[in-house]
Amino acid sequence: MALPSTVYRVTIQLSDIDRGVYESLQTTVARHPSETEERLVTRLLAYTLFYDEQLLFAKGVSAGDEPDLWAKGPDGRVLLWIEVGLPDAERVIKAARHAARVALVAGGKALPSWELQQLPKLEGVSNLTVISFDQVCISRLVTKLDRSINWSITITDGNLYLDVGNETFEMRLQERVGSR
Repeated sequence: MALPSTVYRVTIQLSDIDRGVYESLQTTVARHPSETEERLVTRLLAYTLFYDEQLLFAKGVSAGDEPDLWAKGPDGRVLLWIEVGLPDAERVIKAARHAARVALVAGGKALPSWELQQLPKLEGVSNLTVISFDQVCISRLVTKLDRSINWSITITDGNLYLDVGNETFEMRLQERVGSR
């Protein structure tokens, strides 16, 4: 018998000063049994970094041909394809051929070796943005993870400030390719 997904209720007060986006977001997100909590946190951060009214969580881990998040236009075309983790460069390049814009929020324990092997293959993709976060900070955020997530996020001057409970986490948006 397969293990069920873990469901999280998420409320985020988003103030993205860099993009002029100020929203109160409420969503539900499922963590597949094979997904780590670090990856879930990174998916939620990707959601806030690229938030748009059309942005939705896709099937992600459980559907190999879909991204983690995407935004589609009224005609069904993919406007924004967002990957989270450390995918092969070929997958990202293929997505870039089919979507108007692609973003990769790179994260995981193997990030340093992935950057050496895969990042050079992505540098010529014109509609791609690659961002990463400090993995130590992501791990610290996991310790504050609860089934009912209540975050306040401010993004300004390339920094992300996340308030959870009475603690504030500060992370620099590390843009590897392109820009947000």
